[in-house]
Amino acid sequence: MSVVKINVLQVPAERADVLEQRFAARAGEVEKVDGFESFDLLRPTEGTDRYLVVTRWRDEAAFTAWTTSPAFAHGHAGASQPHPQTQQPVSTHSELWSYEVVDLGR
Repeated sequence: MSVVKINVLQVPAERADVLEQRFAARAGEVEKVDGFESFDLLRPTEGTDRYLVVTRWRDEAAFTAWTTSPAFAHGHAGASQPHPQTQQPVSTHSELWSYEVVDLGR
């Protein structure tokens, strides 16, 4: 059964460009991972400063294998780097939401 992982990143507007640039620089890397199914970076459009990083995986084991891999560590090494102008972290808060995809028998 597929699982969906949504990383919720709270990003002040003045830091959004850096976040998007960092994701663009890593584009395609996660697609090489066994069990990976899809990726979307969702930009907020109204009333929130939360970006959603939505990934879909074959199963929980595939996601866990990715998060414990050297490739994950390498890809996320820059996440703690400060914004170049403000010297503050790009995101001010993050949380991980986990879901299973429901088979509706279609």
